[in-house]
Amino acid sequence: MTHPNPLLAGSGLPAFSAIRPEHVEPAIDAILADYRARIDALLASDAPRDFAGVLLLGEELEDRLNRAWAPVSHLHAVADSDELRKAYAAAQERIVEHASELGQNRALYAAVDAVARREDSARLPRAARTLIEHELRDFRLSGVALEEPARSRFREIASELARLATEFEEAVLDATDAWSETINDERALAGIPESGRAVLRAYAEEKSQDGWLVTLKQPSVQAVLAYADDRGLRERVYRAYQTRASDQGPNAGEFDNSARIERILALRHEAAQLLGFRDAAEESLATKMAPSPDAVLAFLHDLAARAKPVAQRELEELRAFAADELGIAPLEPWDVGYAAEKLREKKYSLNEEELKPYFALDPVIEGLFAITERVFGVSLRRRDGVDTWHPDVRYYDLVDADGRVFAGAYFDLYARSGKRGGAWMDVCANRFDREGALQLPVAFLTCNFAPPAATTPSLLTHDDVLTLFHEFGHGLHHLLTEVGVPGVGGINGVEWDAVELPSQFMENFGWRREALDLFARHWRTGEKLSDALFERMQAARHFHAGLFLVRQLEFGLFDFRVHREFDPARGARALEILDEVRDEVAVIRPPAWQRFPHAFTHIFAGGYAAGYYSYLWAEVLSADAFARFEEAGVFDRATGEAYRRSILAVGGSRPALESFIEFRGREPQPDALLRSYGLAA
Repeated sequence: MTHPNPLLAGSGLPAFSAIRPEHVEPAIDAILADYRARIDALLASDAPRDFAGVLLLGEELEDRLNRAWAPVSHLHAVADSDELRKAYAAAQERIVEHASELGQNRALYAAVDAVARREDSARLPRAARTLIEHELRDFRLSGVALEEPARSRFREIASELARLATEFEEAVLDATDAWSETINDERALAGIPESGRAVLRAYAEEKSQDGWLVTLKQPSVQAVLAYADDRGLRERVYRAYQTRASDQGPNAGEFDNSARIERILALRHEAAQLLGFRDAAEESLATKMAPSPDAVLAFLHDLAARAKPVAQRELEELRAFAADELGIAPLEPWDVGYAAEKLREKKYSLNEEELKPYFALDPVIEGLFAITERVFGVSLRRRDGVDTWHPDVRYYDLVDADGRVFAGAYFDLYARSGKRGGAWMDVCANRFDREGALQLPVAFLTCNFAPPAATTPSLLTHDDVLTLFHEFGHGLHHLLTEVGVPGVGGINGVEWDAVELPSQFMENFGWRREALDLFARHWRTGEKLSDALFERMQAARHFHAGLFLVRQLEFGLFDFRVHREFDPARGARALEILDEVRDEVAVIRPPAWQRFPHAFTHIFAGGYAAGYYSYLWAEVLSADAFARFEEAGVFDRATGEAYRRSILAVGGSRPALESFIEFRGREPQPDALLRSYGLAA
């Protein structure tokens, strides 16, 4: 008896438990074949070129492909295996080739252009008009106007770049999993609090080992670098973590991304020039708010000039403290987190461990949902019996004020083997209104928090709380859309340097007393966060804000400059440019063997190429947007409704600046951002 392919189900939530690697290629092949056949039939037809016949057909075909590919791509990130990797890579190659062919199909471009030129197109709803504009732009960015041999070369580049991005990310995952250190003597863990030790013990148990296992997963790295008294252990973890997938460190050369970095930058530069751009940075801005590369660099340089003196003062204080009170001199990069934690404790009588008992995961989630209900009138209701990829995964229905289910979200929050590090939101299904038959939006929310231990629940740091709020903000952007056309609904079609606005906006609630009172309570006693502890938190909020900001500026400037300054005659010069960036903005110089670019998946395997600056660019928008809530009241429903209507509901159906101005009544101003970092405007 043959079982139907679960990736071809076409409706409902994915049947994760039934999906096997052998399903992937047949499903994608079948969907792509049907996609091509229906496009061919459209182009062969003499039917009038109108929005429904051309654009909505494209949306329907793209949605069917996305519905099958989203669960595969997600499983590749959260439950990876050798078999799935092979199937994923083979299918992805076909999808990229298909997208390249589609993007260069001149007859299809002419059909979309014909729709744009129709007299009645000007009367279409805003989302439909925006979709037409974006489609024409994306055709141009796909090389539709190129002649041979440039057309074929552009397609080859797209295919190779997709393969390299996958290989880059897999190398980082493999390098992360490849290193560990078993600790059998608990004295070696001196300084690491019980919650951190519980994480390390759980890692050992997972591998059927005694003692404790230090790994390169984020909860382990954080526990060691912030708390371990053993300086040698801190250095070993720092070295292993900061040399992942490179030519340096304990696994030197084994998963090395050096050649991939070189090749990725060369191919992006070549593709940009084929399209008539000067470089990949200029091409990147074709779909962003920032008006020019010079504007981005001016923005980053201006922030650097404000932040570096602050960071320098912070570092000088930290060095003096480390030398005088900890006996650590010189202060090395693997000492910084440890010394900073001790200094924060001394200055503010506050450390992350003191806060963690107040941030047990379940109450934090309940508080996040309570905030969402108060501000946006939306509640989340857990649904049992949903097919998932791991027993820890939860599924929630989003319910409107009238009790109507209008969206759904998967939450996968714990770190484990075979799961990519970091935190992200991704799309499972888009909102799609097919003449009254409404497909509901569904999101994946993924984090890597420390799982529960034998005797304690999952306890979050305050930074973890902000991370969860951040990703949930992305989720709300996707889930609260009221646009029924997938290509410009939710996060789709939003300029990349505005896409972080809703996520960073939500982080602000994690600092407000009104919000913390909804969830910050001691997991043992139920006691709320005391006024004294809250005040110490607030006093410490700007602790090392300068050091944090110059680090973000280092990432943003490095990313933008390696794409802006690539020269085929000289190569990528990634480490050389990184040194120059550090000369400008860094106050802490890591060792020469440090290789942070080799694990910089955001720009080499994610969507942030020549766009990492977007985090800071969008933070101007989010801080300014939240300032209106500070003026009206943090839970003010009228303000929440205005924000939902002006920002979240419209998604990418109009320019982000237009949405912001509608909500704020003016263009964004940087004052709120500078205040949030404790920097004078």
